[in-house]
Amino acid sequence: MKHIGLVLGLLVFVNGANAQSTDTKQALSSKTASKPTPPTNAELEIKERRSRARSLLDSLSTDARTFRDQTLRARSLARIADALSQVDSEQARLLFRNAWEAAEVADQESDRKLQEEINQQKTRTGGGFAINLPPNIRREVLKLAARHDRVIAEEFLEKLITQKLEAAASTSGPNPLADRPDEALSQRLAVASELLKACDTERALQFAAPALTVMSAGSIDFLSDLREKNPTAADASYAALLASSANNPNSDANTVSLLSSYIFTPHLYVTFSTSGASSSQMYSKITVAPVAPELRVAFFQSAVTILLRPLPARGQPDQSSSGVDGKYLVIKRLLPFFEQSAPTEMVESLRGHLNALNSVISENARRRDDESISRGIKPEKSATEREQALLDRIDRAKTSGERDSLYIQFAFMTSNQGEVRARDFVDKIEDSELRKQAQRFIDSSLANVFLEKKAPDQALEMVQKGDLTHIHKAWVLTECAKIVAKTDRDKALELIDQATNEARRVETSDPALPRALIAVANALKLVDGSRVWDATFDAVKAANSAEGFTGEDGELVIRFQSKGQASIRNKTVPDFDLDGIFRDLAVQDYERAVELARGFQAEGPRAVATIAIARGILQPKKGASQ
Repeated sequence: MKHIGLVLGLLVFVNGANAQSTDTKQALSSKTASKPTPPTNAELEIKERRSRARSLLDSLSTDARTFRDQTLRARSLARIADALSQVDSEQARLLFRNAWEAAEVADQESDRKLQEEINQQKTRTGGGFAINLPPNIRREVLKLAARHDRVIAEEFLEKLITQKLEAAASTSGPNPLADRPDEALSQRLAVASELLKACDTERALQFAAPALTVMSAGSIDFLSDLREKNPTAADASYAALLASSANNPNSDANTVSLLSSYIFTPHLYVTFSTSGASSSQMYSKITVAPVAPELRVAFFQSAVTILLRPLPARGQPDQSSSGVDGKYLVIKRLLPFFEQSAPTEMVESLRGHLNALNSVISENARRRDDESISRGIKPEKSATEREQALLDRIDRAKTSGERDSLYIQFAFMTSNQGEVRARDFVDKIEDSELRKQAQRFIDSSLANVFLEKKAPDQALEMVQKGDLTHIHKAWVLTECAKIVAKTDRDKALELIDQATNEARRVETSDPALPRALIAVANALKLVDGSRVWDATFDAVKAANSAEGFTGEDGELVIRFQSKGQASIRNKTVPDFDLDGIFRDLAVQDYERAVELARGFQAEGPRAVATIAIARGILQPKKGASQ
């Protein structure tokens, strides 16, 4: 018993000691955990750089309020507000309001100049015109505000609608109040679409929500775009539209036609007037949406509910947008979709209604079987068939003017397909001035198509043989350099040197020179980073000699205009702008980038570069180190 007592005493003592040791460790561990970890040198450096970037924007915002160029003032203030929204929401809201005031003035001036240009072109051509639309600055400010501040975005939207209605009333008489909701929803969807393109899907959906309860081509088009990023949300909103449309007594055949687009012909919209005339809009290539069978059936049910409504009694006006002729043509157009996958009883009901309408429609509607009926349903005519139709018309042409016009159509069609023989059709144009203008348009179009197809050899052939501007050649060369850089670095460097030489052929006072040199710098980022700083410095020097250089809105404009035809194609080229290059340089060497930006003498490019530097630090790209 003594031995047992001694053992128990030892066990108690040991367990007590262990418990005391454990408590001591926990206390020490608690003290250690509560003690903040000192920041590393790298973290302190990042914090310092962000503080300096913030100061840079604060200083620029003070300067921007005094910019005489209202477009520059509006853009600068809005972009500064965008960059500061996460760190100082109150200051950002104030800057957004300042930006809006400047944007109002800028857009008014742009509208005035645009109308003057249209009138001048109409005078020269006898009525036709091809214009390059100016940027909508209020829309830009609204889009940036919507990313951060729903309240102020709604405020700006209301102002924009009011101003547009007032402007319309001052030129074409007062607008009915009923137009106001349509305009408001259209503008809302336009901003939401831009947010969606910027991959800000959640905010885009929030901002678009009030417009998605109303049936329109715009709401369906937004949902088709949304479906590519968030199919669940898009299908849910579409299902709600189906239900509300079926219950809406104002829904008609055109409503069904627009609803069908979401599933069967995304981004293609076909409607018919009461006279049977068709109208179509197409925004991108048609790709059938892979929706669930249940959603497709829901469309068929809603469509049949609307389409089988009885016609107005004799003597009663038809209030629908389609009328009886349009209703007949919508059913005729959509019937193949029903026959393919709708329940048999629905198909039979629709066929019966179509036969009943056949006795009351006009002869023109009864005989309609053209492309507008089958577009998006039947395969389009082959290129060979379209070409043969044009050749037949050329054979029947009675004057050289008619033949020239047809050869231009031939050249346009084949150049869009990336066929070099388009140049042969241009050569057949008899009017020398018309031929010269068409040659540049076709050559430029071919070069762009080849780059889109990642065909550098063909694109470079257009640089050698085609009639391209110097800046267009420089851009094509830099793009080809990026394509071949992965497999042939020496060839890429050679192409960049050629692009530099081509850029130097641009007049010193032409804004195209600094744009081309910035494209060179952007190409060097991928091929030879050691030369980027010097290339950007050359662009800064060139910018100081080009009065019209702004540092943004970089694009290539291809224009063709004659008395009978007009076409203008714009291609946005981010590599002509300062934003991308200065954001990247800021991450590499903040101080050096700031010093380089200060080298711009003009307010515009200096502001654009400065904001880009600050954003590079405050809003780094994913995967970028600071």
